[in-house]
Amino acid sequence: MNKDQIKKALEELRHNSKKRNFNQSIDFIINLKDVNIKKTEENVDIFVTLPHPSTKKVRICAFVGKELKQQAKIFDKVVSDEEFPEYNDKKEIKRLAKNYDIFLAQASVMGKVATIFGKVLGPKGKMPNPKAGQVISSDSNLENVKQRMNSTIRLKTKNEPILKASIGKESMSDDQVIENMNTTLGALIRALPKEDKNIGAIYIKTTMGKPIKL
Repeated sequence: MNKDQIKKALEELRHNSKKRNFNQSIDFIINLKDVNIKKTEENVDIFVTLPHPSTKKVRICAFVGKELKQQAKIFDKVVSDEEFPEYNDKKEIKRLAKNYDIFLAQASVMGKVATIFGKVLGPKGKMPNPKAGQVISSDSNLENVKQRMNSTIRLKTKNEPILKASIGKESMSDDQVIENMNTTLGALIRALPKEDKNIGAIYIKTTMGKPIKL
């Protein structure tokens, strides 16, 4: 994508955006064409690690075995397999799902996680996903995992051939936003059946602003 074209759109976006009392997200909206989302193989569901994460930190809960319990305390919540029986009430699992953005699981306890937590986390799209690096091993570098989770976005088609994702914040520089945008677009193109021929209209917008076409 042409850098000057994106910079011009970002200038317009910043100029037209009313001053808010919070740091608005900059969102990327991509219309797909010639994609049949009713076909499983043409659905998009990918994770992209951005070079410049936004300032918002995600809340992470880790399901682990006892050997990782101490190391995993760098995350916001740790649930060891010894504590799994405490979650025999669906309301407790729903509360957990509400309070945390991302769930990790040690590979050795993944089966138990699916059995106990899957019926709640699955429909919410929060089951630990190997494609996103959310299934960890006993020798995983947890600091790196934490940093990556705070830099990763998900692109997923739902009921229509449109993808939406937050790729930055107003406070970020144009160059940072552009690099995030091109990283996201590049990953998406590689995942599409006809690559860039499946890309339709592209827009950017702030949280409260109107979309601007690129």
